[in-house]
Amino acid sequence: MAFGRSSRSKRPVEPVTLKILVAGGFGVGKTTLVGAVSEIRPLRTEERLSEAGRPVDDIAGVEGKNTTTVAMDFGRITLREDLVLYLFGTPGQDRFWFLWDELAQGALGAVVLADTRRLEDCFAAVDYFERRGIPFAVAVNLFEGAEEFPTGTVQAALDLDPEVPVLLCDARDRSSVRDVLVAVVEHALARADRSREPART
Repeated sequence: MAFGRSSRSKRPVEPVTLKILVAGGFGVGKTTLVGAVSEIRPLRTEERLSEAGRPVDDIAGVEGKNTTTVAMDFGRITLREDLVLYLFGTPGQDRFWFLWDELAQGALGAVVLADTRRLEDCFAAVDYFERRGIPFAVAVNLFEGAEEFPTGTVQAALDLDPEVPVLLCDARDRSSVRDVLVAVVEHALARADRSREPART
């Protein structure tokens, strides 16, 4: 009696899920970044800008913007079969920063999105993650018409530690955003490895 080979079915892989924040100033492209890379329809909490908000919302440099995130953006991307990232985009306006502490809980790392025309707008995000010890990378969003600076110049202008990755990206482009997210994960894991190394005597 002949028997065929029994095919061994692979067990489904239970992926590791990691939380990444996407932060930066008002109108820098956080919602666009999450939407460009998310494999699910992103959750957005956008509201139209109103006349009542004009005195407190600085729209200099983003005059064409007519909506804003009031809670968060949410998306998901599978980097590998065994690794899924959940992306949480933070609101960029000062009056919504009270939400950041909630969103930051359990985050592996963060992307700080920057616009070289308004670089000072990302200082608050950089300071937030440095003070809380959350690993982050800076992604310079390449807006049309904006002057392009070397990443080393941006790193110096933001007074970043040399280990903090600084990358150029197009927040509309899936592969560009994916490269940024991979850099954040690698940076966060490398930092975790260094913290576990025994101190040298």
